[in-house]
Amino acid sequence: MHSKYYIPARSATPPYTVDVTPESAGWTEASLKVVELESLQELSLDTGDTEVMILPLSGSGTIESGNEAFELSPRASVFDGPADMVYIGTDNTYTLSGEGRFAICGARAKRQLPNRRVAAADVPVELRGTGNCSRQVHNFGTAGVFEADSLIACEVITPGGNWSSYPAHKHDENTPVESALEEIYYFEIDSGPSLSRGFGYHRVYGTPERPIEVLEEVRSGDVVLVPHGYHGPSVAAPGYHMYYLNVMAGPGQERAWKIVDDPEHAWLRGTWDRQDVDPRLPLRSRGV
Repeated sequence: MHSKYYIPARSATPPYTVDVTPESAGWTEASLKVVELESLQELSLDTGDTEVMILPLSGSGTIESGNEAFELSPRASVFDGPADMVYIGTDNTYTLSGEGRFAICGARAKRQLPNRRVAAADVPVELRGTGNCSRQVHNFGTAGVFEADSLIACEVITPGGNWSSYPAHKHDENTPVESALEEIYYFEIDSGPSLSRGFGYHRVYGTPERPIEVLEEVRSGDVVLVPHGYHGPSVAAPGYHMYYLNVMAGPGQERAWKIVDDPEHAWLRGTWDRQDVDPRLPLRSRGV
């Protein structure tokens, strides 16, 4: 039986496949829409009090806002390297047109910042962890890399058989070492031979003061919400690479991703310097 924090693939109203709002999630800041557009189809939206980062999961498109136009170059799939990203600030109307699947990451914002585009070639790629904890992070919208008011977002590729978001960590309090951030995990799983459907698992658990229990099998298009608590691991089944898009935001004054590990498992980080990064990383772009 699924928890209330699991949102199955394609449970939103078309053209959306995912439509997480602060209200539907039961929190105040973070949102995510995934939209599928057919050829020559377009979608017009208002940002209102929300800033957004838009990127193609597959396909290509154009974003127009006022007298500005931004290109989203083609990407074959989420496993083919970083993507272009377009930022649209609060109080803007914009039109997304193209063909493919697009993610619209959002967070409520107090400041209006200028609209901008980040090219895929300029997205910092980080290899995090070693051994079977190796993963690849596309830091297109993280704090310290891209300026935004509240929104933090990135993509993570976990090779088949590996564990990521591990050791489990949390960010649900505003302290000198931790920032309170709501978080959305959106998953896609690479297919295997004969288009066999892959899967993975995602875990969230709480503290005695703030209990939460989530253990979900995830497949392409599924979402897991993390309102609080330790989260991890995200486990990719052997033979199937796992992708997830992280969208985070919080009500605090500081835009920062400050985490604390589960103290029972924090020692694992100290083992990474004695292992090599998974040789499958970085995953190379296969082109469109």
